[in-house]
Amino acid sequence: MKTITLAFTGASGLPYGIRLLECLLQSGQRVHLVYSQAAQIVAKQELDFTLPNRPQDAEQMFMERFGKCSGELKVFGRDDWYAPMASGSNPGDAMVVCPCTMGTLGKIANGLSDDLIARAADVMLKERRTLILVPRETPFSAIHLENMLKLSHAGAVILPPSPGFYHHPQSVQEVVDFVVARILDQLGVAQTLMKPWGENT
Repeated sequence: MKTITLAFTGASGLPYGIRLLECLLQSGQRVHLVYSQAAQIVAKQELDFTLPNRPQDAEQMFMERFGKCSGELKVFGRDDWYAPMASGSNPGDAMVVCPCTMGTLGKIANGLSDDLIARAADVMLKERRTLILVPRETPFSAIHLENMLKLSHAGAVILPPSPGFYHHPQSVQEVVDFVVARILDQLGVAQTLMKPWGENT
C-alpha cells in the first residue's frame, strides 16, 4: 500500500481527479485528499455534485460514491497544518495535483506554501519524492511554460491531460481513462485502464 496525496484545484478537468481517486482506492492505496475552494466550484459546474466543506462529510460521500474499496481515504482541510503531508517527517510516497491550476503551479514553482496543497507539494520536492502536476490550461503563456520548466528541473513530473486517440475511444470516459492510466503508470500503480503500447491488438 502506497500513501499518495491527491489534490484537486480549480482548473477544468475534475473528472480526471475523481477517476484517479476511484482507481487509487480500488487498487488498495492510502489516499490523503485535499481540495481548494475553487475545486468545489468546478465540481458543481462539471460534475453537478458538491464537494463538502467538512472533511468527514467528504470521506463519507466518496465511500458511498465508490462503494467498497480496498484502499483507505482520509480527507484534510486546505488549512490543516497538522496534516501528515505538511511535514517532511511524514510526506508519503507521492503526490498528484489533478487538475492543477496555473496559480497553484506558479505557487509551487516559487515556493509559496500558503496553503496545504502548495506546502505538501513543496515537501515532495525537498524530500525528493514523486510530484505529478496535471496542468489544465490552453494555450500556455511563457510564464506558465517557465514555471513548468522550473518544476521539471526541480524533479516534478509535468503531465498535461493530453489524451491519445490511437486506442479509438468510444466515450468521454475512455478519454478520461487514458490520462488517468498515464498518471497511475507514473505512480507505479498497476492499472488495467489502458494496455501498454504494442499490446493493443
